[in-house]
Amino acid sequence: MDNFSFSKSIKTILQSPSAIAALIGVLIIIIVLLRIRKIKFSTKLITQIGVVLALATVLSFFKIYKLPQGGNITLGSMVPILLIAFFYGPEVGFLTGFLFGIIDLMIDPYILHPVQVLFDYPLPYMALGFAGYFKNKRLIGTIAAVFIRLLFHVVSGVVFFASSAPKGQSPLIYSIIYNASFLSIDCVICLVIIAIIPFKRLYKISNLNT
Repeated sequence: MDNFSFSKSIKTILQSPSAIAALIGVLIIIIVLLRIRKIKFSTKLITQIGVVLALATVLSFFKIYKLPQGGNITLGSMVPILLIAFFYGPEVGFLTGFLFGIIDLMIDPYILHPVQVLFDYPLPYMALGFAGYFKNKRLIGTIAAVFIRLLFHVVSGVVFFASSAPKGQSPLIYSIIYNASFLSIDCVICLVIIAIIPFKRLYKISNLNT
């Protein structure tokens, strides 16, 4: 009887897109939390994370365009998170992005479902930490990180915004077009900023090599 109930529960989960998304989201968070445990926190690091969160929050207020169902083109609000990932590595980037996702949720919430919140706020911004794997190829790292952020938003769109798709259009195609419409422009803005900022000077100011 117990085995039957367990099998039935698994079958129910597999038949529910939101349940599958929730399971994937939780697994990702667990994996990232295990990696974050390796971070050696110092007063300097905590301070710099705070500064990055403040800068990202301020930049997020400068919205060039806001889409009706969530999503903004900002004045490079992802740049501070990308930079701290380049400076300190992906784990610190994951943590900082996750925290910013919580802040963005509190400032500009668009809530339909708890799992949708997970895939539109903490997880996408946490993905920006992936840029830390490309410290010496920052433009490629930026594109890779934003692309992974896009994947989370696309999942959210397919699972929770499918009804918004035009008649006859695949929810997947609709979600990709919708989310890429603002993230692609946001990514270009970040690429321009990262390409022109004095990275080495910022690195030295941060005293990361001492």
